[in-house]
Amino acid sequence: MRKDLECVTWKAIVLFTVLKERKMAGTLQGKTVLVIGRGSGISRAIVDAAIAEGARVIAAGRNREALEAAYKETGVSVESVDVTDENSIVALAETLGPVDHVVSTASARAKGALGELSAEAILTSFRTKVVGPIILAKHFAPRMPATGSFVMFSGASALRPEPGFLAVGATNGAVDTVVRSLAVELAPIRVNAVSPGTVDSGAWDGLGESKAPFFEKMAAANPVRRIGAPEDIAQAVIFALTNTFMTGVSMAIDGGQPLV
Repeated sequence: MRKDLECVTWKAIVLFTVLKERKMAGTLQGKTVLVIGRGSGISRAIVDAAIAEGARVIAAGRNREALEAAYKETGVSVESVDVTDENSIVALAETLGPVDHVVSTASARAKGALGELSAEAILTSFRTKVVGPIILAKHFAPRMPATGSFVMFSGASALRPEPGFLAVGATNGAVDTVVRSLAVELAPIRVNAVSPGTVDSGAWDGLGESKAPFFEKMAAANPVRRIGAPEDIAQAVIFALTNTFMTGVSMAIDGGQPLV
């Protein structure tokens, strides 16, 4: 009986040690993750989360100086890229060579009622959030391992139409379609999207004094009764990067916003 107890105890110690080592190593240990976006808000939360999981992170965006300032002394490599320019994407792919995962948070939301929308604003939204990720996949997928993945960004407006969000919703809906199509075409490389609801990421700061009452209204209506945080979205991105049995999915991290 004592020997059996000692055996069970020893196995428990070994299992605990293994799990502890895995946790310390991180789920992205030894992987290279390219995060495209700004050096703040959701992009920054994703970078921080990927680093915590052991990844080597490269941050890229249109404003390289701002990224360098944001990631100074973090160990994050910084590169320039304009996702609306295929030549810029090609140059980045050739500079970096093989990467394991690509996350694109770039967006140019064309908000406004129908009478306020311009064709150029709508096209810029699509070029940034739909066409850009397609071209990223075109040039990075051939350089990625079979275990690699892409994470794109959709949004709750794809599921819940609201006045003033016509072009935003159309863009996000297109992202959801692209994700499913690329998941099939690039297999076994995985392609997923994260679809946030209202998140206090800095994107709503332009509302000024109207921001607080808007957030209060959204929080009161959401089933989770709060506004999202960048860390909520970053956790979902890490899950998408590391769950090797998930592809072609747009994960709704929105507090249940489309339900009400």
